Amino acid sequence: MTLSIKNITKTYGKKHALNNFSLDLEPGVYGLLGPNGAGKSTLIGVITGLVKPDSGTVVYTDDDGNSLQKKLGYLPQYQSFYKNYSAVEFLKYMCALKNFKPENPNRYCQELLDMVNLSDVGKKHIGAFSGGMKQRLGIAQALIGEPGVLIFDEPTAGLDPKERVRFRNIISSLGSNRIVILATHIVSDIAYIANKVVLMSNGEIIDVGTENEIISKVGNKVWECEVPSSEVIGVMNKYKVSNVVARAEKCSIKLICDEKPFPDAVPAAPDLEDVCLYEFGEM
Repeated sequence: MTLSIKNITKTYGKKHALNNFSLDLEPGVYGLLGPNGAGKSTLIGVITGLVKPDSGTVVYTDDDGNSLQKKLGYLPQYQSFYKNYSAVEFLKYMCALKNFKPENPNRYCQELLDMVNLSDVGKKHIGAFSGGMKQRLGIAQALIGEPGVLIFDEPTAGLDPKERVRFRNIISSLGSNRIVILATHIVSDIAYIANKVVLMSNGEIIDVGTENEIISKVGNKVWECEVPSSEVIGVMNKYKVSNVVARAEKCSIKLICDEKPFPDAVPAAPDLEDVCLYEFGEM
């Protein structure tokens, strides 16, 4: 299966939310990474059909000739739930909205809950769920109908660390036979689970590749050094600083710079956050 995004342009007034955007996707997890206003949400809107582009096409192809609308699962940034519904009732309702008719609806919905580790709360009202439980229920509804394309928009925002890890593991497991698109500004989520990273800025692609391929391009631009604590603010004002660790009267600083910033600076191992800081300045 493939999802081909060709020459998508979308403008709002004089601003290009997407500017001749093209990307070809095959099964795997793709992380869309960029600052606010990069075009991530507009791209998701175009793929899902919620936003009409000014020009360009989105084409989904699989062996059975299905349309994208029939094979799309979507978890929006703010999923709405009926608080008085149980988890099973909600999933059955979503099956009806998607016009998906499993042979045994109760068993099918319970299997979905098993997949997202909610098997023991199927009869509980959603209003009693934690934020992480609601997010996992959101994944379950996105999986209705065996979608070939799954889209998650800022799925871990506001979750505690334990729920974020659980959520990432679920998403990662779904990418073996599906196209999974994860849009977020939380760099660690992308670093842990994405097979490919798509860096976006101002409606355009800055770079596409594996995490290691993306990181390698700033491999000689990341440095570590120690400076007196009194000079830290001055260094931060002059350089792109990704980390500061206080040590007695000095601070260990990690920064991004094209040239060696100080005589005693030594090369440091880069990570995806360093790439974002180098490309975007901030997230």
